[in-house]
Amino acid sequence: MDSREQLLHAAIKVYSVSGVRGATTKRIAQEAGVNEVTLFRHFGSKDVLMQEALRWKAQALFTSTLPVEPVDPYAELLAFAQNHYDALSKHRDLIRVSMGEFAEHPEATQMACREAEDMDQAMRAYLARLREKGWASGEWDLDAATSMLLGTLFSDVMGRDCMPQCYPFSPEEGVRQYVALFLRSIGADVHVPVPARAAHS
Repeated sequence: MDSREQLLHAAIKVYSVSGVRGATTKRIAQEAGVNEVTLFRHFGSKDVLMQEALRWKAQALFTSTLPVEPVDPYAELLAFAQNHYDALSKHRDLIRVSMGEFAEHPEATQMACREAEDMDQAMRAYLARLREKGWASGEWDLDAATSMLLGTLFSDVMGRDCMPQCYPFSPEEGVRQYVALFLRSIGADVHVPVPARAAHS
């Protein structure tokens, strides 16, 4: 790992604990095992470093994909949702800090979430294809449907630690149930397995 990449890792690690104000160039350089001169040589300023670090981390965070042409909507959306859930869960401390920084440093939060726009667009396109193929009937709004599933996954990840009583099921079971409920809500004409908990209730 070269010094530039070390600095990106260090910036995210320090920022995840201390936010923008606490992520000083001195602390970041110490965490990276380099001097501040090296930091400024690579990035020029703390602001540029933080923007690059957040963009770099966001690219790693939002990597879930969907096929252009749906073949098995349940399996495809389940894999997409589980991958996205796992990524959110792995980086939830960073996400919480970024959200807490929004009032004072909105650019940091927006940078951390920018890559999510591509994933959001991919899901909209996928759902539009389901509708075109006649696999999702009924009247439903494409934007609202996309927001519903992505928002549910985000809510579970961010709420599970502080409100465990609201999530008596495992994360994996939760994702399966969310996807199954989502497909039913858009009238998906596909086989959706009934979750074990529901089958025995």
